[in-house]
Order: sequence, then C-alpha cells, then structure tokens
Amino acid sequence: MELSQSQNIYGGQAVIEGVMFAGKTAHVTAVRRKNNEISFFEVPRKDIPWVQTLAKIPLIRGLVGIINSSAKGSRHLNFSAEVFAEEEGEPQEKKESLFDKVGLILGVAVVGVLSFIFGKLIFTLVPAALEELIFRDLFGGRILHNLLEGVIKIVLLLVYIYIISLTPIIKRLFQYHGAEHKVISAYEAGMELTVANVQKFNTLHYRCGSSFIVFTVIIGVVIYSFVPHEGLWDRILQRIILLPVVIMVSYEALRFTNSLRDTPVLRFLGYPGLWLQKLTTKEPDDSQVEVSIASFNRVRELDMRDQQASN
Repeated sequence: MELSQSQNIYGGQAVIEGVMFAGKTAHVTAVRRKNNEISFFEVPRKDIPWVQTLAKIPLIRGLVGIINSSAKGSRHLNFSAEVFAEEEGEPQEKKESLFDKVGLILGVAVVGVLSFIFGKLIFTLVPAALEELIFRDLFGGRILHNLLEGVIKIVLLLVYIYIISLTPIIKRLFQYHGAEHKVISAYEAGMELTVANVQKFNTLHYRCGSSFIVFTVIIGVVIYSFVPHEGLWDRILQRIILLPVVIMVSYEALRFTNSLRDTPVLRFLGYPGLWLQKLTTKEPDDSQVEVSIASFNRVRELDMRDQQASN
C-alpha cells in the first residue's frame, strides 16, 4: 500500500488480481478477469471537511491517514474478492443477503479498520509478552529489553510474511504490489506509462506501507524506552496506550525519509523499509503491469475530467 502525502497525491494498493489507485477525485480498482478483460470499480472521493482538517495537522494526520486508507481500501479489496469468487464460480447470494447497499459499504469499512487495528495489536502485544516471559529475569536495562522486543517483532513479522507468500494467491498479490510500485515510480519519473517503460523500474518504493511497518518497530523501541513498566500486564497496557503515538510518529518518519530519498547521504534512512519490501513485492509479469497502468490511467482521467469541469 502506498501512503498518499500532500506532495504525492497518488497512492495505491494491491488487491486480488488487480490494483487500486487513489487520486484527487476518485479511487479506482482494475482487476483482470479470466477471459482477459479488465473490470473497473470506481468510487468518487468524498472528503469529510473535519477529517481533511485533521489530516493537515502533524502527528494527528498519521493516525487519520492510516485509518482512512484502511477503511477505503477495504471496499476495493472486497470488490476484487467478489470478482475472484465469481470467477471461481462461488455463489454470492449469501453475501448479498447479509447487507443492504449502505450496510455493505459500512460493514466493509469497519472490517478494514478493525483488521488494521487487530493486526497492529497482535504484532505489538505478542512480542512484548514473549520478551517479558522469556528474558525478564536474565538481565536488567529497559533499553535492552525493548531492543529484544523489537527483534522478536521483526522475526515474527518476517516469518509471517514468508509463510503467507508461499500461497499462490498471496504471491500474485505481491506481484500486483510490485506492479503498483513500478507504475508510481514511472509516473514520478515523468515516463510514458507503457508496459516496457514501467517494467524498467524497481518494485521498491519509499512511500510504501511496508516501510511504515518497519518504522513502527524502530520508533516503538525508542518511545517505549522512555516509559518504565512493572510486570507483564503493565507493559502490555503501556503498549496499547502508546500504540497511537507510535503510529503517528512513524508516519512522520516515513514522510521525512521520503523527502530525503533523492539526497545521496541521507537516503539510507529509508533502507529498512525497502528491505522489507523485498518480501512484500515480487516482479510482476506484463499482464499484471498492464492492469496497474489501466487503473492508474483511469484515475488520472477522472482527475483531469474533474479539473476541466471546474475551470
């Protein structure tokens, strides 16, 4: 997932057999069907004024941006899942009977946000509990314990990503993730978006959500080191309370490193996130890049149409 920032209006997300891109006026998903056709799912961007205000405030904007992206992205992931199920011949009647049109949208948005929060809690609390239970009595020093917690978190994360990447559907999802990054990089470089041009670019990108995950680990070690705790439950409670702070600071760190990616001496600050992307992205084939280009071109077309209408 690409995290949109003010100086970079386009962000994206890999979905099942496709790519979603978010622009100024709409979010567009393109997915490849088995008959080789590309289907589109377009959702007009309707920004809530008070949310937009919060999204401009340093630190607060990180929490708002992540939750907003999770909620909106879940609708597009749901669309791709429905197309995939339809292509596989699975019945949709049961799903349609659970929600009416409005309920489905709200339900998927809530699931997206809750999935993000649940995932963050799991990868925050489990490493803290393991470190406390295994290493608590071996040595003193809060900083060292927090470093070990960070190491455990990274190991669990890498093992988890590696295991899920062995499944065919996730492998293809990671290929579309790579295709999304390639298109964004080609666009930012001012290249014409052809399959041949896009394929020249790397699958790694500084603004990726994978980089954000790494920053939450690093920033978490630093922040937790300033807060003493007594016992396992006190430590777990602290992690829950400080999780929003870690997310907000990590988002600002991601913005900062992205602004330095063209500075030779400082661009190494973003390397840890790029290293993780070597697991979460894979080289796409030409047909996958074609889908990514189609999604991006469509969102650009809608943006230009809106701009012309407002002039």
